[in-house]
Amino acid sequence: MLRGLAAALLLANLVFFVWSLGWLDSLVGTRARGDREPERLARQVRPETIHIVRSGKAGEPVAGAAATAAAAPACLEAGPFSDADVAAAQAVLQSTLPAGSWVDLKVEQPAVWIVYLGRYASRDGMLKKTEELQRRKMAFDEVHDRADLEPGLSLGRFEQRSAASRALEQFAAQGLRGARVVELAPASTRHLLRVDKPASALVTQVAALKADALGGGFAACAKP
Repeated sequence: MLRGLAAALLLANLVFFVWSLGWLDSLVGTRARGDREPERLARQVRPETIHIVRSGKAGEPVAGAAATAAAAPACLEAGPFSDADVAAAQAVLQSTLPAGSWVDLKVEQPAVWIVYLGRYASRDGMLKKTEELQRRKMAFDEVHDRADLEPGLSLGRFEQRSAASRALEQFAAQGLRGARVVELAPASTRHLLRVDKPASALVTQVAALKADALGGGFAACAKP
């Protein structure tokens, strides 16, 4: 009996060994090594149309037309330029970029009027005034926009002189003395030289322009 059991085990081991080598795949219907490439690929419908693509390092996308195409910005602009400076910048674009590829976008800037305190003989005098304003709980800013008004203080900025004058009357009614209405900056026109929806070739041309001739060069539009 023991001899029969040993013979059966030996026969079973021999059959398993032969199967593990793949010699019995066509007979038993079960593959010893499972479905692996390239055998599985060969069983596909129209296998000649299937191509195995190898990726790069882990985490790196496979290079392709969509991956390599650089997305052009929605628009580019240079400036702002004043009325006095814009002509020189326009001349640069007219001589280097295709006609109709850029526009001169005019931005109207209103005047700036302030209720002004100063000009003080020293910063110490201005600081004493700030202490008074703090006691009165009045908001103020130090003037940095105009050298001829420094050291001085602004109690508010307005686009119309009439609005600044009304504010001055309110301050006077509160007992504040020495303030006056001053035009900090006149109304002006600023120019933005803009290239809308540039193609990749135009982006390359714009990038090649000298920045010093264009007030620092082109950058992505702040407000497309």
